[in-house]
Amino acid sequence: MKKVLQIVSFDVPYPPNYGGIIDVFYKIEALSKLGISIHLHCYLTKNTKQQIALENLCERVYYYERSSGLQTFISHLPFRVKSRNNKALIKNLTEINAPILFEGLHATYPLYKNSFKESYVRTHNIEHYYFLGLAISEKNIFKKAFFFWEAKKLKRFESVLKKAKGIFSISPFEQEYFFEKYGKKATYIPVFHQTVTQNILNSKNEKFVLYHGDLRVADNIKAALFLIKTYKKSNFKLIIAGSCKNKKVISKIKKHPNIILKEVPSEKDLDILLKNAHVNTLVTFQKTGIKLKLLNTLYSGKHVIVNSKMIEETGLETLCEIADTKSEILEKTKMLFNRDFTNENQKNRLKILAKFNPDNSAKKIVEIIFKN
Repeated sequence: MKKVLQIVSFDVPYPPNYGGIIDVFYKIEALSKLGISIHLHCYLTKNTKQQIALENLCERVYYYERSSGLQTFISHLPFRVKSRNNKALIKNLTEINAPILFEGLHATYPLYKNSFKESYVRTHNIEHYYFLGLAISEKNIFKKAFFFWEAKKLKRFESVLKKAKGIFSISPFEQEYFFEKYGKKATYIPVFHQTVTQNILNSKNEKFVLYHGDLRVADNIKAALFLIKTYKKSNFKLIIAGSCKNKKVISKIKKHPNIILKEVPSEKDLDILLKNAHVNTLVTFQKTGIKLKLLNTLYSGKHVIVNSKMIEETGLETLCEIADTKSEILEKTKMLFNRDFTNENQKNRLKILAKFNPDNSAKKIVEIIFKN
């Protein structure tokens, strides 16, 4: 008998071009390869549209509109949860006789309003920690206040997880948190991602350092500004790559000839940069989950420098050079610029990355959900 699974995604999971959606898309792909018949429910926004690529992987794809009226903002529920209140979604979930996997706490409004016998939640973050971090990083006073208020609401709302049969945490750090609060229903399932590796060659051209991130996110903006300060007086060329521009980052870059901004409108553009960068420097000021861009860089790039918050409790500590201060980053960069990245380096890295194989993670999910 064919195994059927419903997945409720907080966004349209294609193209897989940012953190959480990368996890959702490659999870769907891996489950589909195992023969799981997927009914995908997802929300459309002004930045997303219906995608044929999803229909090729799923039995059926359902699209829903998010609400954004004043009541959504002033609700006692978190905005990211309340805005996904949709009666048609709840009706469809009820009518299809199959287990439900909610992607992220923000997709669990139906679980909040109803009891589903076979419901599971993929926790993409400890959400109130994440939003508190956004609030601390944010400079705009109105956004800062919104993030603080949202963090408070999310902390209270998290108790909805008690209604779920299972919780799939995304990192060892978060597994510890959810296991302590919800016991054995919490299971660590490593993040899903693309596992294509690059044919890495040591460049004969000018070596450069690469930082890439979504420059709409406060933590990434803060990281980019920190790295500009770090490398601005050095002899190293720094490329900051993002899918959108940020005025503050641009204005800082213009003052330093050794630093440039490159837009990466497609995955292919980023792959080229990752392949050619001799050193990737990744920093974060929020210890939440596991950063997809770190895994992507380890699969596709050469040497990697990270700060402690980026790497702690990920199981990837041995694959990176750790540096927390500007002087430490510059020292590690100098060391790595004098070191080739060899085929042997890549082979050893891939052995450690094997535990993040999406196929194995998909099998673990299937085993837990369909064990009866």
